Amino acid sequence: MEQSAPSARTKVQRLPHRGAYDQETLWAILDEGLVCHVGFVTDDGQPLVLPTTHVRVGEQLYLHGAAANRMLNTLSTGVAVCVTVTLLDGLVLARAAFKHSMNYRSVVVLGRAKAVTDAAEKRRILSALVEHVMPGRSSQVRGANDKELAATLLLVLPLNEASAKIRRGPPVDDPLDYGLDVWAGELPLRLRPLPPVRDPKLSASVDTPEQLARYRREPSP
Repeated sequence: MEQSAPSARTKVQRLPHRGAYDQETLWAILDEGLVCHVGFVTDDGQPLVLPTTHVRVGEQLYLHGAAANRMLNTLSTGVAVCVTVTLLDGLVLARAAFKHSMNYRSVVVLGRAKAVTDAAEKRRILSALVEHVMPGRSSQVRGANDKELAATLLLVLPLNEASAKIRRGPPVDDPLDYGLDVWAGELPLRLRPLPPVRDPKLSASVDTPEQLARYRREPSP
């Protein structure tokens, strides 16, 4: 397991024992997450935090969207960006209201993004993005054509300045509160798929892909 030293900006200050900086932990959280939040400041000074999806390929994080997307166009100029991914694992119910918490795994990535312009590279990463969302899907569908590729802006952000913060386990109450007759513990939460819903225009001869029936995004150990 490779352990990288955190930068001054990514070192966890509050409850530092919850911080993690090794690639195995960082990559697992990024790979499980489906939604990231992108924070940046526009050219007119307005801070924004916007949700989107992402994919990690090697030591790079990729974001994509329409070529006219304001966020991506702003990021492509090299402005500072903060990308976060948070996975909610459960509610932590304590005996005291002040001690309630949540179990979670999160990653913060800092850096500056740039546009990917090579067509072959864009196709490869866009296929990886489809695989990130639904493994096995990219081989079943039509890939992006030249027009769609031109209409897509793809950004790459190096993962050389990142950290994770994780909370696991039961509530931590004050010693005197452990004698209270109040239920305390954890309520685990998981992302679970529901039965697939067919497109009304889908031909009856098309079977539901097997991977939909076994689709899971389970937490890493």
